[in-house]
Amino acid sequence: MPISQAELADRDKPMHLEANKLSIDDFKQISVFEGKVQLTQGTMIVNADKIVVVQDKEGFKHGTATGQLASFRQKRDNVDGYVEGYGERIEYDTKTSVIDFFGQARMKQDQDEVRGEHITYNSKTEIFQVNGASNKGRVRAVIQPKNKRSAVGEPLPIKPTATLTKPNERQ
Repeated sequence: MPISQAELADRDKPMHLEANKLSIDDFKQISVFEGKVQLTQGTMIVNADKIVVVQDKEGFKHGTATGQLASFRQKRDNVDGYVEGYGERIEYDTKTSVIDFFGQARMKQDQDEVRGEHITYNSKTEIFQVNGASNKGRVRAVIQPKNKRSAVGEPLPIKPTATLTKPNERQ
């Protein structure tokens, strides 16, 4: 899977949450959002049945999203395309920029995809790790071949000619 980096500007954007129900404990700095929850921060979007956000003393947030399959999507920095992830539970830490996907975990980037029981993705270091279930111990990956020229963004060389020749008629 090619290296991807999350949209860096997202870290400086406010976090917005929408849900059917909200409970806030100001003393413990815990917010619980339930029912068709959507969290957005810049280009990052997380959808889940429930999201619990805990804020530490420094103001960093740790979110835990759960659901049938909670989803994560974020634009890649300086590149067209998105990184997408799914799991029964997704944990996001704003201090470390680490996202963990647990249970039926899956990450996609372009046509590449990895699956396992636990995926850790660090958007700062551009490193991810996939682990299989302890009883099966297997991970799966589909990595598409890349054209070297298109991977670096260069156009294919096309040279116009004044005359057409048949394959057998070489000049």
